[in-house]
Amino acid sequence: MAAPTPSTNRKFLGRLSLPERQYVADALRAETVGGVLLLVAAVTALLWANIPPLADSYSSVRNFHIGPASLGLDLSIQHWAADGLLAIFFFVAGIELKRELVAGDLSDPKAAALPVIAAISGMAVPALVYALVNTFGGGSMDGWAVPTATDIAFALAVLAVIGTSLPSALRAFLLTLAVVDDLFAILIIAVFFSHGINFAALGGAVAGLALFWFLLHKGVRGWYVYIPLALVIWGLMYNSGIHATIAGVAMGLMLRCTRREGEEHSPGEHIEHLTRPVSAGLAVPLFALFSAGVAISGSALGDVFTRPETLGVVLGLVVGKTVGIFGGTWLAARFTRAELGEDLAWPDVLAVASLAGIGFTVSLLIGELAFAGDELLTDEVKASVLVGSFIAAVVACVLLKLRNRKYRALTDAEELDEDLDGIPDIYEQDDPEYHLRMARICEEKAVEHRRRAAEVRAATGSESNGPA
Repeated sequence: MAAPTPSTNRKFLGRLSLPERQYVADALRAETVGGVLLLVAAVTALLWANIPPLADSYSSVRNFHIGPASLGLDLSIQHWAADGLLAIFFFVAGIELKRELVAGDLSDPKAAALPVIAAISGMAVPALVYALVNTFGGGSMDGWAVPTATDIAFALAVLAVIGTSLPSALRAFLLTLAVVDDLFAILIIAVFFSHGINFAALGGAVAGLALFWFLLHKGVRGWYVYIPLALVIWGLMYNSGIHATIAGVAMGLMLRCTRREGEEHSPGEHIEHLTRPVSAGLAVPLFALFSAGVAISGSALGDVFTRPETLGVVLGLVVGKTVGIFGGTWLAARFTRAELGEDLAWPDVLAVASLAGIGFTVSLLIGELAFAGDELLTDEVKASVLVGSFIAAVVACVLLKLRNRKYRALTDAEELDEDLDGIPDIYEQDDPEYHLRMARICEEKAVEHRRRAAEVRAATGSESNGPA
């Protein structure tokens, strides 16, 4: 979102600054590609788990154990995907969060207030919806955190599939929501799903993180130093009883994301650029492949809407997310005197709020943690995450399509560059040199138009005066 202006009323979802717009475009382009791969992996998992000749092989592969038992790492393939590969995803999330805190929207408390409040309410209301459904339905409260997460990659994959082009301000709002959402999801996992703390292993992990920070602070470079150290930290964190993905977040937050004189990119930006393809193209799709494969039948789908745990997840994602984010945004804008950008309307915020109801990666992970030991209920909760995300995606698509013509016009205006200098014209409207260039371009077009008109008149005159 745009930085706050000195005026009394700030613009909410106004035009982004050019550097922030470029960052958002690059980040979301990568997220969209990863989201499409995630979508493909999820569909593959569902087919693999539900086609009779292949279903047994899916279960066998997912439950196959590998790893050194002496180090406490004799884990199933599914476990490696959830605890190991997702650490890469959370490492990238940590870098994104650090960048937002020091150089992005979250670095300005006034600008950050609205998306932070929207994200918090967008997590609190789904949890409340789940709690109400299970209180009156007599279900388990263990899954209250399942519908609180938003999957930005899956949400953007939906946008890529339906071809909707959101203006950069809405995309930035969705990205900021997802970053804050990831932060609180990390806290939920660390606080509520860490059991039986092994303080010796935890102390070793903390010492490893301290060494990691020290090497970064001293400017030591080389993947051969950091990757082995990161693996040791991850292994110790796993054995400590705290979810191993927290190690990835901690290391991501330690990277410097501000640029020094002479630097084209900060170390955090550079490492994120290198790591994001591994996260989006390998880690998250493999997690989806081994976590989204649940058996789906008519009776199973019926249970999703009748069992309180699964119904609470569906309603939390579809209703809770939408009401929470939209309501939190409206209240925050109302009491902070922030005004909606002139080109957008509150239905646009409602569409993005419904899109945030697509919860996948982190929701599936929390579902596994919340109902560990009950395989049947775990699969049913996963199915409810898929169903709720699908319904949220359909609702969001309908709302976005209703405004798609407006979005396309806004996007075209943002990208127009008639003077071909690589900077969109909308960012140069206050530059006197820009107006001189445009005047020259208009004059050249006028001269070219007069020349062509003269050629047409000459050709027409010669034809009329020629021989019959």
